[in-house]
Amino acid sequence: MSAELHWERQDARLHLTGTLDRETLMPLWDQRQTLTDGLQRIDLSGLARVDTAGLALLVQLIALAQTGGRSVTLEGMSENLTTLAKLYNLPENVLPTSTD
Repeated sequence: MSAELHWERQDARLHLTGTLDRETLMPLWDQRQTLTDGLQRIDLSGLARVDTAGLALLVQLIALAQTGGRSVTLEGMSENLTTLAKLYNLPENVLPTSTD
C-alpha cells in the first residue's frame, strides 16, 4: 500500500494529512514558496507518520514562512514528531508550537 500526503491551504493555515516522508514530500517541496507566503499556522493533526525527511521539510517550511520577521506556529504536533525533534537535538524554537 502506497502512503500519500495531502494538504489544503485555507487563508494563513496549511493543513497536512497522510504521511510526510521521503516518498511523499516532493510535491509539497515543489510548492513550498507559494504555500509559505503569508503562512501563520501549520496543522499537523492529520499526519499519521513523519520521518526525518519530513521533519527536515517542516523545518524548511517554517524558515520560509518566518521570512521578514513573520511568525508561524505548528498545531497538532504528535508525540512521535516531538521525540524525533528531541533525538536530533533541535532547539524548541525551530518547531514553534501553538499554545492554544
